Amino acid sequence: TMKLPKLRPQKLKIGDTIGVVAPSSPIIGNNIEELNKAKEIVERSGFKVKYSKNLFSNTNGYSSAAKEKAEDINEMFADKEVKMIWCAKGGNNSNSTFEYLDYELIKKNPKIICGYSDITSITNMITEKTGLVTFSGTNFKTIATDETDFSYKQALNRFVNGSLELGTENEEYITIQEGKTSGELIGGNLSLIRGMVAGKYSLDFTDKILFLEELGFETDPAGTSNNLYYMKQNGVFDKIKGLWIGNYEHESGITLEKIVMDVLDGKYKFPIIKSNNFGHIERKTVIPIGTKAEINTNEKVKIKLVENCVM
Repeated sequence: TMKLPKLRPQKLKIGDTIGVVAPSSPIIGNNIEELNKAKEIVERSGFKVKYSKNLFSNTNGYSSAAKEKAEDINEMFADKEVKMIWCAKGGNNSNSTFEYLDYELIKKNPKIICGYSDITSITNMITEKTGLVTFSGTNFKTIATDETDFSYKQALNRFVNGSLELGTENEEYITIQEGKTSGELIGGNLSLIRGMVAGKYSLDFTDKILFLEELGFETDPAGTSNNLYYMKQNGVFDKIKGLWIGNYEHESGITLEKIVMDVLDGKYKFPIIKSNNFGHIERKTVIPIGTKAEINTNEKVKIKLVENCVM
C-alpha cells in the first residue's frame, strides 16, 4: 500500500471547543450523569464542550445505529468550531462505523481524536486510512470516573503542551527482550487489534512498534492466547519492529507477557518491553498512533517519542 503523508493535528488551546461522540456502547443510566460530570471538569479547565447529535441515542437497544455513530464523527470533523474529538466510552462495536466514515473529510479537517478500549478500532482505522495521528488515551467519561486526575492531566499535557513524555522517571518499565529499534506506533486493545489483522479493514503492521493491553475481566488467558496466535499465524510478528505490553489483570495471576512469550516461542528478535501505564487501569499515558517512537531497553524509560504528535 502507498504510504500516506502524515497529518498532525493542531494543539488544543484553553478556550477551544471539544466535541464528544459515543461510537461504542450507549450512554444510558449512570453513564449520563458521569458524562455530565466529566463535562463540568473539562469546562472548569477552561474548555467548551459540545455534545454530538446522537450522543444519547440507543437506537439498537445495545448501541446507537452505525450510521448515527459515523455521522456524529463526520460532523465533528467537519465542524470548524470543534478542535478536538473525545470519545465518550468503550464497548464492543465501534468498528460498525468503518464503512460510513468519511475519510476524505477527515483528511481535510485533521484534529485530535482520543479514546481507548473499543475506541482502538476507530483511532487505528482513521490513522490507516488518512495518515492522521490519533490518540490512545482516557475516554471522556473516565475523566469523571477515574479515582485520580492522572489520565486527564496526561491528556492535557500531550494535547495542550505537546509533551513527548511517555512516562516519568519513576515509572516502571521492564525489559522482556533486549534491543533497540524505532518505528511508528500502532495498537491499543488486543482483541480489537486482532480484528484488524486481515480483511477489508486491516492495518499495515510493517515496521511498526505495536502496543497492546487487554482487559482480563473480558478476555481470559486462553482467549488472549487465541488472539495472539491468530496474529502470529497471520504474520503480524514477522512485520513489527518492537512490542510494548501494557496492563492486563486476571484473577489467575497469569500475565500478558507470559502469554506473549509462549506465543512468540523465541522465534522473534525484536525488543519487548512492559509497563503498567496504559490500558484498563488508573494510569493511562496518552499514546499517539502513527507517530515515530524509539525503544531502547538500556534506558530507564525504555520508550520515547522521537517526533511531535501535535503541531
